[in-house]
Amino acid sequence: MTSQPRKKKAKADEAPPPPALPPETRWRRIRRWLGRGLAGVAGFYLVLILLFSFVPPPINLYQLSESWRLGGIEKDWVGWDEIAPVMGRSVVAAEDANFCLHWGFDMAAIRDAIDKGANRGASTLTQQVAKNVFLWQGRSWLRKAMEAGLTPVIELFWSKQRILEVYLNNAEFAEGVFGVQAASRHYFGVDARNLTATQAARLAAVLPNPKDYSAGKPGPYVRKRAGQIISGAETIAVDGRADCFDTRD
Repeated sequence: MTSQPRKKKAKADEAPPPPALPPETRWRRIRRWLGRGLAGVAGFYLVLILLFSFVPPPINLYQLSESWRLGGIEKDWVGWDEIAPVMGRSVVAAEDANFCLHWGFDMAAIRDAIDKGANRGASTLTQQVAKNVFLWQGRSWLRKAMEAGLTPVIELFWSKQRILEVYLNNAEFAEGVFGVQAASRHYFGVDARNLTATQAARLAAVLPNPKDYSAGKPGPYVRKRAGQIISGAETIAVDGRADCFDTRD
């Protein structure tokens, strides 16, 4: 007699289960949250791009991994006016001769690379900055898609000179040696502002694989490539393809 009312009261207190959401409603919620997440990521990168348009970017993911692996890295940021003009021309001649003519993607170089079945030479300096500063190394489709999205935004908010300045301060010129100032000291014992045309060309020549090539003790490849870069740097200085960044006499 005493247990019956308790059972009835317990049943009375139980709330009915919430109605199941229709599949269309669930998908709308998923799309809404996914859209918010993508907008948050885009906003985060936009803030970083705006900030780094005048603030030196800190250490990146690759540099962090190399610092952990090697027990430390050499890295020293220098401003544009502290880099020899010939260094900028040499890197552009070596890596992206049409740097001043495109908006982040060199379509002619991309088509040529596709026709030859290669990927070397298709990546512009702006694309490399997007990868080196904001993303990670590797060949995943996600990284390439994010790089493609960041590249035109960098071109929109940064000057060509700023893109080249950031590139020169983040590129790896030897194992654990990042940036043109650290590389100049490491290889030649001089500051980046005092680099000669030959030294600048040799630094640019090792960029395809700085762990295998040396600017300080150049082999046949680096010597030959440096000669080509010296000629290319002189050419773009004359034909106007360095005008967007090379404003110093």
